[in-house]
Amino acid sequence: MKNTVTTFKEAKNSGSKLTMLTAYDYSTAKLIDEAGINGILVGDSLGMVCLGYEDTLSVTMEDMLHHCKAVARGNKNTLLVCDMPFMSYQTSVYDAVSNAGRLMKEGRAHAVKLEGGSEFSEHVKAIVTASIPVMGHIGLTPQSVNAFGGFKVQGKNEAAAKKLIEDAIALEKAGAFAIVLECVPAKLAEVISKKVSIPTIGIGAGNKCDGQILVYQDLLALFSDFKPKFVKQYAKIGDQMKLAFSHYIEEVKEGVFPAPEHEFAISDDVLEKLY
Repeated sequence: MKNTVTTFKEAKNSGSKLTMLTAYDYSTAKLIDEAGINGILVGDSLGMVCLGYEDTLSVTMEDMLHHCKAVARGNKNTLLVCDMPFMSYQTSVYDAVSNAGRLMKEGRAHAVKLEGGSEFSEHVKAIVTASIPVMGHIGLTPQSVNAFGGFKVQGKNEAAAKKLIEDAIALEKAGAFAIVLECVPAKLAEVISKKVSIPTIGIGAGNKCDGQILVYQDLLALFSDFKPKFVKQYAKIGDQMKLAFSHYIEEVKEGVFPAPEHEFAISDDVLEKLY
């Protein structure tokens, strides 16, 4: 079944858990899509896991468009959401709508995601008015890492918790179809999920959210720089890859690969005419 913003809403109403993963290329997107995931996020996390940046701040619109196009080509039935990178929407409502439009028109996304709460309600409302679905993102918003003083759990005191609840309600009122809750205490995430009628997608926010999202490199242990507490590694594909690479190197050096079954033949009669 094709996943859309409507099916996301229906999942919330029926109590069916939603599943999302990141993807940044054609081959991975195709595999994730075929596995039956509900949503793929082309996240600005690509800056760290694909491009080697220290954070997401250096990711550009061109980076996002390049990777979103690739993912779109491998995707058939999954809702494709693309992140709006740092400073692509913060500068003005006009920039927000214009850049969201580019991600839809050129990137072939089905929706966009932007970080921030009530302070960006006007931006969200304008994008939605332009017929572009918006997924919100509150809690630990990586584009604000410098303002937060690092990657820290959000909403741990009364004022911060109330602010997150208010932000979620504001995003829903502005027209967001779903909200990512990142690094939020589980019980607070549960409260927020009950306060809004749109799906909450958790990452480090407990299992009471309406769905979950992970960076696929974390899930497969491909990204080894660090492992967030909220990550479960479902397979050690990184280790398997290194073993395969080492095996390949060994066989090439020993002359085992390529073997006869990997070679193309030529007639001896032809070869005799060459000498």
